[in-house]
Parts: sequence; structure tokens; C-alpha cells
Amino acid sequence: MATTFGSTTLKHVPFRIFLPVMLTVLLFIMTIFLLILPVMEERLLDGKRETIRELVKSAWSSLDAFARQERQGVLNRGEAQALAMEQVRGLRYGQDFKDYFWINDMHPRMVMHPYRPDLEGKDVAGVVDPGGKRLFLACVEIVRTKGAGYVDYQWQWMDDPSRIVPKISYVMGFDPWGWIIGTGIYVEDVHAQIAAITRKTTIICIWILFLVIVLSIHIVWHGMKVTHAKQLAEEKTLLKQEQLFQAAKMVSLGTLVSGVAHEINNPITSVMLNAPSLTRIWEATLPILDRHHAQHGDFQVGATTYSRIRDRIPQMLIGITEDARRVRDIVADLKDFSRDNPSEMKDAVDLNAVVNKAIGLTANLIKKSTRHFTLTCHPNLPTFLGNSQRIEQVAINLVVNACQALPDIDRAVSVTTGFNARTNQIVLQVRDEGGGIEAENLKRITDPFFTTRRERGGTGLGLAISDRIVKDHGGGMHFESSPGNGTTVRVTFPLAQNHRQLQAGAL
Repeated sequence: MATTFGSTTLKHVPFRIFLPVMLTVLLFIMTIFLLILPVMEERLLDGKRETIRELVKSAWSSLDAFARQERQGVLNRGEAQALAMEQVRGLRYGQDFKDYFWINDMHPRMVMHPYRPDLEGKDVAGVVDPGGKRLFLACVEIVRTKGAGYVDYQWQWMDDPSRIVPKISYVMGFDPWGWIIGTGIYVEDVHAQIAAITRKTTIICIWILFLVIVLSIHIVWHGMKVTHAKQLAEEKTLLKQEQLFQAAKMVSLGTLVSGVAHEINNPITSVMLNAPSLTRIWEATLPILDRHHAQHGDFQVGATTYSRIRDRIPQMLIGITEDARRVRDIVADLKDFSRDNPSEMKDAVDLNAVVNKAIGLTANLIKKSTRHFTLTCHPNLPTFLGNSQRIEQVAINLVVNACQALPDIDRAVSVTTGFNARTNQIVLQVRDEGGGIEAENLKRITDPFFTTRRERGGTGLGLAISDRIVKDHGGGMHFESSPGNGTTVRVTFPLAQNHRQLQAGAL
């Protein structure tokens, strides 16, 4: 019998398990390499194009300041142009501060180039890149037809004339002196970033594939044991199968949450890295703009004026950073919740912190379910010994049940924490204004697999698991409900014994 069971399982089970798993992994890898990475590369290039465009506008403003002094008679043209060239020559940006600006005229002749002084004053109309493109004539044509724009060509790598690489530049005409000012980005920078991300992603995919294979083998072996157990005890195995199904579902959900959280981390990290760079650019540009404002009064910036946005832009940049940090914290909470932590009760549980984290994870459901949600936390609530993640699971289950019980978004849900000094207990109370529970159902509400929402996907395990967790902590879960009057769930955790254990552990 055992031989027949083993051969049958090995023949049929692996194919059914491995095929969808491998297809899922293949689709995941294809999505990353064929969709996400190309889109990310394009976004990086777009971001860098936008950056050099704004940098050229900033440098153009410097030229305009000297031209204005020429018009005012403070400087003659030669002095103004010499000072302007020296200022632009010294402008640097980028990771190694080797990215630069250059100036040529409409002839074109090279007016200033910090890394190619040998070209200054010379006719560069005949200068071609290795692909045969007359790049400076292309710059003149862009400025003549559009006033400003992008030019693709090949040029030396920063200060290394022996290395020729693709480059994208933004050029802008300066009419008062017939100049063209420009700067560029090296495409290899973006390629290097994508290559680094690709290498890391490849390693991660290999590890994911390895783990999937190991987990699949484990599931196959476990399935063999479950099938064999079913042949020995049908009733007992039925219950076990239901429990294993729910556990596998929660593991899959945790894996999905962790994966989504990881993907969100990438753009959020990009936002948090770019926001300080924008802040530094703004701070570097601010003195120039302030001088212009002081000398010539307020001026138009887009649809508003400089005086109105001067103090708002730093606040906006701070807001971007803070919002990105908040998203990062939510992602971290999701990853913590999905992590498979051991069930030992060794944490000094802060119920207020646990409840706040649970509310954060269910915020979207709460927003969709009710317009009237309140959270009231007791100040200076004592901690007790337990497992924070398990109690967080209880809080999430209770809040989800309360939201699902509401017939419309005008009904309220309230969550309250407190301390009962008379019984020396920590209290968590969740109340909803839903339809309530019939008396006969209220008696069975914590029974495993009992649910009144089975047709809507309920399993009847949420409250049963929550009740088990609370009892493991020495507490109790109490329900008050009647049809049409909503439901109140009151969870209590004893403090006295836990408090002594915490003190003993501290000693």
C-alpha cells in the first residue's frame, strides 16, 4: 500500500505543483527583465534629461546676470563675457563633480570648454564625433530652430580624452551675445545603474527559484504524508487539510505582501535619494535668484512669482521626503507583519503601538468601509509579556471583522485601549455599528470553521485563531451583540503575572 501510495504521488503530484510554480516564476522574471527594467531605464534617462535642462537654465541665468550688468553700464562687454566664462567654467555637478558646462557661439566657435581648452577660440564647425555627426553644427541648428533642445552624439568621458562614449546634451541659446550654453549626461551612467540593478535582480531571481524548488519539494513531500494520513483517518485528515490550506494561504499572502513591499521600496528609495539632491540644487540656485530679485524686483516663475514660491519650494521638498519616508515605514510594517516570527512570548508588548500598526495596515479597508472611524489610546499604558506579532494579528482580525460588518460607510467603528485598575488588566475594545449577531451564533463565534460569511469567502478561522492567541496570553475575549445594535468585542490581557515576569527578566 505504501509503495502504491508513494509511486502514485510522485507520478502525479509534482507535475501539478511544479508547473504552475515554474510558470509563475517565469512570468515574474519576464515581468522584471522585459517590463520593469526597461521602464526603469527610460525613467532614469528622462529624469537626467530633466535635470540637465534645469541646470542649463540655471547657468543661462548666470549669463543673463552679467549681460544685464553690461546693459546697465557696470561692465563693458569684454569684462562681462570674461567674468561669465570664468563663472561657468567653475560650475561642476554630479557624483564626482566632473560634469560641466561649455559655451560656443552661433558660428560655431568654441568660447569656453573646461576640459578642452585647446578648442577655445577655434572654429568647431568641422568637429565630428566617431559616428560622423557634426555635433556643434547640430547644436547651432537646434538653437536656431527651437531656441533650445537635446542633441545626441559621442564625446570624451569627462577629463579622459582617450575614452569616447555616447552622450546626451541640452543646449540653449543666449541671444544677447550670440552664445550657446550646454551640458550633458553620459548614457553609460544610466547603463551602469541598470546593469547593477540587473545583476542584483538576477541574483535575487536565482535565489527565489532555488527557494521555490526547495519549497515545492517540501510541499510534495508534505502532500504525500497528508494523503497517506487521509487513508488512515478520514475525519482527522479533513480537519488537518482545512488547517493546512489556511496556513498555506497565509504564507502565500505573506510572501506576496513581502514581494510587493520590496518592489515599492525601489521607487520610494529613488524618491528619497533624489529629494535631497533637488534640495541641494535649490539651495545652490537660491543666492542667484535672490540677487536677481533684489536687483530687479519680483519676476514670473511659471504660473506664479518668485516671491510666492521662494519659501514654499523647501517646504514642498521636505513634504516629498516626509511622505516618502511614511510610505517606507508602511512598507516596513507590511514586511514585519508577513515575516514568519517564532511564537515565543518574550516581547514587552506595547498595546498602543501594536494597535497603531494594525490600524496602519488596515487603513485602506477602514477608509473604504466607514467615514466615522475613531482610535482612542490610553496614555502611559503599561506593557505586558507576550508576542507582539500575534497580538497584532488579533487586532487586525477584529478591525477587519468590524469593517466587514458595516452595511454602509455612514456607520462607525471605534477602537479603544485602556487599563482596568480594579482587575489589573490591559483592555482592547473594538465596536462596530453593523447588523449585530444572533444569540445562537454568538455562542459559536469562536468555533473553528464557523462563519456566517462563507458565501463571501469567510473561513471561520479568524476569530478562532484570535481567541486561541488571547488565551495563550492568559487573557479573554468577550462579545456583546444583538441584531441591529452592532457588536462590541472586549479583549483583556492580565498584567500582574506578566509585569512580574518583565521585572524578573530586566533583573
